[in-house]
Amino acid sequence: MTPQRSTGTGMEAEVPEYAGHYRLESCLGSGGMGVVHLARSTSGLRLAVKVVHAEFARDPEFRGRFRQEVAAARTVSGAFTASVVDADPEAGRPWMATLFIPGPTLAEQVKRNGPMAPAQVRRLMAGLAEALRDIHRVGVVHRDLKPSNVLLAEDGPKVIDFGISRPKDSELRTETGKLIGTPPFMAPEQFRRPREVGPAADVFALGSVLVHAATGRGPFDSDSPYIVAYQVVHDEPDLTGVPEDLAPLVLRCLAKDPEDRPTPDELMRELRSTAASYDTQAFVPDRTADDTTGQEPGQEPGPGQETGRAAVGARRERRGFAGSPRGRTAAA
Repeated sequence: MTPQRSTGTGMEAEVPEYAGHYRLESCLGSGGMGVVHLARSTSGLRLAVKVVHAEFARDPEFRGRFRQEVAAARTVSGAFTASVVDADPEAGRPWMATLFIPGPTLAEQVKRNGPMAPAQVRRLMAGLAEALRDIHRVGVVHRDLKPSNVLLAEDGPKVIDFGISRPKDSELRTETGKLIGTPPFMAPEQFRRPREVGPAADVFALGSVLVHAATGRGPFDSDSPYIVAYQVVHDEPDLTGVPEDLAPLVLRCLAKDPEDRPTPDELMRELRSTAASYDTQAFVPDRTADDTTGQEPGQEPGPGQETGRAAVGARRERRGFAGSPRGRTAAA
């Protein structure tokens, strides 16, 4: 695809054709801080390249945050996170390239197809617990785990976007009175003591993400972020619709006190008893549904997935997601 052109002026007048040595082919998505492009390396490898908006490129404080995002993403390595290929936080328009992951975000999947089936929610929980284990063991706290930051690849979920993550010993501290995060997926301590947020905040966010996956809404639900903030701090979560066998574990993740929440390792141990029940089908179901696939009707595949009966044999060759070795797919 030809890179999209904008009608703006100055540095944003047109989308750059290259970031470093990587040709930008099309726009994958845009956010407040930058644009993510599908790109290719000289050898043809598909990449997701995040290029920051020109206005933030001129902000020294933002450049410091972007350097930290690059450092955090490079530090974290695991089967359920994205791999950084290259980056230049000192460029005129800072950028970071990761391997491209074909597949929708959890937010897109739920919006398009509705809540996930219980078996998928269990696999999602196992994958995200392992992702947080990988993130936390290198001293990083993500701080913004939410459905739009979870990509659903064929072999499991991938956690992306370390834009507001913090190493435990970071010199870039949250300013007093300044909240950073997404209210429906923030832990109580992110509202009360934002400078003291630790790994347990990511576990709280995991609980909220799982409720969203299972029900299409959050455990604290309101159109007003202020009401959501009050509910997060004071009210009990609404777990109606969460699979019964997972509800007690999700409730522990959503404990008000960080000390009462399980660690990712504890979550993985709790889920181990159900690991044997995971089948060999792709994590994100195909468009075509019949009795031979066992997938949910009405769901669409992400890019690069097999469809129809030809996919059944291929999936039977794949190993299950929990507790099995995994090769890296292209990641975003």
